[in-house]
Amino acid sequence: MAQSASSTNTREAADELADKAANLAERTGEQIERFAEQGRQATEQIQVVAENFKTAVDKSVKDQPLTTLAIAAGVGFVIGALWKS
Repeated sequence: MAQSASSTNTREAADELADKAANLAERTGEQIERFAEQGRQATEQIQVVAENFKTAVDKSVKDQPLTTLAIAAGVGFVIGALWKS
């Protein structure tokens, strides 16, 4: 009789553990899906910003080519100075 009760308790504990593991796996999957969606949204926003930046640079090059060249040279100088140090 004691062995039967022990076996029943063990089975119940195993079932409870299996349920908890399944619940954890489900929640983990949902969290991964949320992270993936956030990643997709961030990628879309970065693409929009990059396109806006490209448009602004193209317009600047057409409207003020010498100013744009001077700014590019200045940025290059600063990056080079930072890289060297």
